Amino acid sequence: MSGVLNLVSVGPGFGDLIVPRAIAALRDSDVIVAYELYLRWIAPHIEGKEIHTPPLTQERERAMLAIEQARAGARVALISSGDIGIYAMAALAFEEMREDDTYEVNVVPGITSANACASLLGSPLSHDFATLSLSDLLCPWEWIEHRARHIAQADLACVMYNVQSASRQEGVYRVLQLMLEAKAPHTLCGVVKNAYRPGQEVAIYRLDELPSLKFDMLTTIVVGNRFTMRKRGSIFTPRGYNDWAQPEAKDTAQEAELPDNALWVFSGTSDGNALAAQLAQGQGRNVVVSAASDHGGDLARQDCPGVSVWSGRQGMEARRRVLTQKNARVLLDATHPYACGMSEQLIGLSKELGIPYLRYERPGEYQPQDGELCASMEQAAERAAALGSRIFLATGSKDLATFMRTPGAAGKQWFVRQTAEPELIERALALGIPRERICAMQGPFSAEFNTALWRDWGIDCVVTKDSGGAGGYQAKVAAASALGIRLLVVARPRIAYPALVADAADAIRECAAL
Repeated sequence: MSGVLNLVSVGPGFGDLIVPRAIAALRDSDVIVAYELYLRWIAPHIEGKEIHTPPLTQERERAMLAIEQARAGARVALISSGDIGIYAMAALAFEEMREDDTYEVNVVPGITSANACASLLGSPLSHDFATLSLSDLLCPWEWIEHRARHIAQADLACVMYNVQSASRQEGVYRVLQLMLEAKAPHTLCGVVKNAYRPGQEVAIYRLDELPSLKFDMLTTIVVGNRFTMRKRGSIFTPRGYNDWAQPEAKDTAQEAELPDNALWVFSGTSDGNALAAQLAQGQGRNVVVSAASDHGGDLARQDCPGVSVWSGRQGMEARRRVLTQKNARVLLDATHPYACGMSEQLIGLSKELGIPYLRYERPGEYQPQDGELCASMEQAAERAAALGSRIFLATGSKDLATFMRTPGAAGKQWFVRQTAEPELIERALALGIPRERICAMQGPFSAEFNTALWRDWGIDCVVTKDSGGAGGYQAKVAAASALGIRLLVVARPRIAYPALVADAADAIRECAAL
């Protein structure tokens, strides 16, 4: 007699969320092959049946066992939570089947983790969305990053599966950073743990709040798009029946005042603002300074008379729209030397929109006698935790989570200096930095100021970036040397810029030729 292989989806964890067709397939099967956890909510439907429960790590063995039973003529149900065809057992079963197998195959769909979690949050997946597994056990990590980057650039809503495990801690934070490079930081997101199971937790956050959180394999992250909004304690993404521009209406007044055919300077540094001012005064053409924060916009208005300013935390879609609508003539990238994500985004927009790109970057100043050079922020975090007890981070707010998560961080006292934006202060507090160890001030700072602050705080290790003269690098080197404390310097990221100048005069000359 020919057997039957039922590939059965049993939903997120509650019996009342199993679809009727799945219940019928369970009752019609003589042999059940499942991970033992699933038996908790399908027990009423499998009484008296032959049950096999290979452990969680033996997925292929489970699939083979079910196939062998079906080949022998049994009516078998291979079980998966959620939907068996989505990041689950159906694909393994089809891989192991032979073309000459004669048993019947039935795939029974179910409620996935994506739509189960979405239902607990409201309706965040009401328009186009993607799912992304962060497990690199079966997929190279570079593929995961590549897909995450394109999901973010397309501003798709996204559901992240397999978020964080004991052996895979950092991947989720890398993906969240890729999301932040293209999506607005205020993008609404949901974090759901144990959806429809005991211990269920549901919370809503901004995208820029997620890097300070801890996750696990029972957690699913749902990232919205720029239209996702909050109502009555839930989040939802409009389907598109209404005016798509409505959520961004508050930005249109600022955008309407921007000039056409302007040279756009993406700044964020004092020397970037100085260059924008020179361009506006010396070339007689319209200049727009784009600043990543309202505070940066205020500084640009102060430092750059005669320029237009576009400020605020924008995503890639907003930049693409405004650059297109305003017929930008040149993209001058004068962002911070360590803002590599922003530079990569601008290079991509330049190619996509056909707008010339020029990178202006102040020279680095690191010398071996200054201190220990670290290849990455992660390496700097490890070295700081190994060498220091009272550690001062002069690296800004973006990478705080990297230091707080590094092994050994819990036994150290961390001190930070960052700008006084409320959301950045809140992020530091959420990461466990006490208020009395936060210096909320705008730099750069003198060697005398650094020396006094570090002496009073009893600092024995300082971490900084090779930020150059405008970033106060030499003042930090001098203060560390005067106090005899360790200085760790994070090396500049390497990016293949299409065009690069290190001198303001060269930047002005190049812009004049474009």
